[in-house]
Amino acid sequence: MKIVVNGEASQTRAQTLAELIVELGLGEAKVATALNGAMVRAVKRAATPIGDGDRVEILAPMQGG
Repeated sequence: MKIVVNGEASQTRAQTLAELIVELGLGEAKVATALNGAMVRAVKRAATPIGDGDRVEILAPMQGG
């Protein structure tokens, strides 16, 4: 299916937000996620389906100054 990840068009076979994170190689990373503008907590990602045309934002904390 076609989705948008961090502003870029993408193809995925993932059915849930958790599956997408693993597919993108971020399975062990500490990240914040949003689906279509709504924040999704880590404990809810496995139960959060994604569909064609959805917009996903994945943000990782950064250190530095």
